[in-house]
Amino acid sequence: MKRILIANVGSTSYKYTLFDASADGTCNELVRGGMDRVSDYETAIKQSLEDLQAKGYSQDGIDAVAFKTVLGKDVSGLREGDEVVLKALEDMSFVAPAHNPPYAAAIRAFGKVLPTAKKVVLFETSFYQWADKAWKRYAVPQSWDKIGIRRNGFHGASHKFAAERAAELCGRADAAESAKMLYVNNAPAKLEKPFRLINCHLGGSSSICGILNGAAVGASMGFSPQSGLPQNNRVGDLDSTAIPYAMATLGISAEEAMRQLSKEGGLLGISGVSNDMRDLVAASNEGNENAKLAIDVLIYNAQAYIGQFMVLLGGVDAICFSGGIAENNPWLRKAILEPLKAFGLELDDEANNKAVKKDAVISSENSKIKAVTAVANEELVIVREAAKYLEK
Repeated sequence: MKRILIANVGSTSYKYTLFDASADGTCNELVRGGMDRVSDYETAIKQSLEDLQAKGYSQDGIDAVAFKTVLGKDVSGLREGDEVVLKALEDMSFVAPAHNPPYAAAIRAFGKVLPTAKKVVLFETSFYQWADKAWKRYAVPQSWDKIGIRRNGFHGASHKFAAERAAELCGRADAAESAKMLYVNNAPAKLEKPFRLINCHLGGSSSICGILNGAAVGASMGFSPQSGLPQNNRVGDLDSTAIPYAMATLGISAEEAMRQLSKEGGLLGISGVSNDMRDLVAASNEGNENAKLAIDVLIYNAQAYIGQFMVLLGGVDAICFSGGIAENNPWLRKAILEPLKAFGLELDDEANNKAVKKDAVISSENSKIKAVTAVANEELVIVREAAKYLEK
């Protein structure tokens, strides 16, 4: 068994979970903690290690620190957090400003504070390494493609966990095992009977992913986490011409346009009320049309991406819901699945209503398409992969 510390880094927060884990998939959570209002990661990390020491977990016993990194320039996969990875993160800070700088800072800080432990990173984009080139390629000039402007995906760890858990819930142990072996065998298994899954990760940021035999064929997010579905504050998909037009008409800079799209767009931008689904539901129930529209726009876009991946997969065997918004709102799952009645999906209303923050099958026994919920567990994916990496 290896002792692995999962470091979850935010722009002003640091959370950690300590595991004992082995390459065979055995994982035991030992302790978790964290802090907010972090201005200096080195100080925060030192404090967290002191807290662990006080609880009986010596920092000398930590074999590795693992990170869920988002996007690196020309770098992906599961690898050591060395200078190549740090430069790759920093080179893409413009694209992922809320994620890359904090993770680069935290990896450097751990290098100083805990130099004896391996630094292992799992890029969110890793899950999409088997997706078709036609999905990855934008219709941009070749010079743009050469600098890395292509679809990347994101939410990889969450979608990977959903691929595993949904297959288990649907009685497809072969597909679950195929999903678990990704990154190790470097390719999904060719199953005798394919397992076609669409996972709807709906939360603070949201994306929908098409998954075949445990591996992604594509997702709603593209070049950056700003694209795809409308999210809490992020605009989602937008015609590229809209930005220069808004700049000229509103008299704003490119920086201000990007700030508004990433901080004032999404569900907040449509509703003018809040980016929190609970607030939107309350306002909608009170007759606020913009709040209702924000919910309707999310449902519409989710259905559109489900339809897209149904075609790309050649059908669908199961639809999974993960992420805080999807896990906590049975009414939203029902609304998104409504058009799929025409394709033979029968929702079990009682099971759906009971499935709040838990793994469950929410479709009826006779449903031609299964529907399930899977509580997202990105940490489990990261610690398992880090254990495999250490063994190799």
